[in-house]
Amino acid sequence: MAGAEITVMLEETDAGVEIAKAADATGIVFVTMAEAGSVDATTAAEHADLFAPWAVPVAYTVGQIRRYTDGKLYKCVQAHTSQADWTPDTAASLWTPVSDPAEEWPEWSQPVGAHDAYSKDAKVSHNGKHWTSTVDSNVWEPGVYGWTEV
Repeated sequence: MAGAEITVMLEETDAGVEIAKAADATGIVFVTMAEAGSVDATTAAEHADLFAPWAVPVAYTVGQIRRYTDGKLYKCVQAHTSQADWTPDTAASLWTPVSDPAEEWPEWSQPVGAHDAYSKDAKVSHNGKHWTSTVDSNVWEPGVYGWTEV
């Protein structure tokens, strides 16, 4: 390579901007993994701020996770376009809460289908008592069938 000329160009870069870009990309990857089921509920809840807030009108698809005004995460279980009166905390046929790991005995909520039925050994609070599910796919109210009072 005799006679070849080498040119080197240096470009000034703002490290803060590059770090912010990397953090944004990491957040996107984390949310994508959570929505695919590769991140457990505990880890997802610890990083709830990475999830986009629920909004209106937005076309949601099954599996998407959004943060609602109460700070909790909810997973879309039925594709739909959001409406003001179909909020994640009230529309159980559209959204299911992502469990809060800090809450050992979450309040029981009537399941509307297989997507939110309780698994065996699930813990809930209901009518001032603590209950443990004795069956898989439990859709019964505690005290009626499939639950043991703790």
